[in-house]
Amino acid sequence: MKLIPPELEQITATTLEHYNANAAPFREGTRDHDVTQNVAALLSRIEAEPPFSILDFGCGPGRDLKTFTALGHHAVGLDGAERFVAMARDDTHCEVWLQDFLHLDLPDERFDGIFANASLFHVPAQELPRVLRQLHSTLKPGGVLFSSNPRGTNQEGWTHGRYGAFHDLETWSRYMVDAGFIEIEHYYRPAGLPREQQPWLASVWRKANVIAGA
Repeated sequence: MKLIPPELEQITATTLEHYNANAAPFREGTRDHDVTQNVAALLSRIEAEPPFSILDFGCGPGRDLKTFTALGHHAVGLDGAERFVAMARDDTHCEVWLQDFLHLDLPDERFDGIFANASLFHVPAQELPRVLRQLHSTLKPGGVLFSSNPRGTNQEGWTHGRYGAFHDLETWSRYMVDAGFIEIEHYYRPAGLPREQQPWLASVWRKANVIAGA
């Protein structure tokens, strides 16, 4: 069933309300998460000369902005939760944009890479093609997008106060290819565990010059 605009607005507002209300415990609970594999997956595939321009899409309190900056890159954060944006600005001194995922205003061909770690799954499936095309447009030619999402069987709905869409690899790949991306690699996390104990699907994509169907 297609979601109508008021339903989409409610999804956004309720999900962001959850993050704003739980910003401090979320920061403490995720501060020490090891995502070095994901950071390396993005940076190792960018073919531009460093330092890179990186968009941390759904940057939260700014943990990964700190990492990219410490590595010498120019990182910009984006998040829809006001408390996360304030935390990220204070903790990293990076430029951080307050934008929710369904109302993006992104510059064309600005970034060498996009780091979408545990963020794009909040986009309802019907809106995902549009959002991915916006991310495609803000990448420089040949730029790279990394995503990591909790995987599923293409169901979507509410979980613990947040809206999420949980795609399998085949469906996620179709969305990405249709938006103009070429797959570089994918893997499941955490590393070294049986597949049933790997809830995260990570994938790396390069911007193609022509979008399918355009």
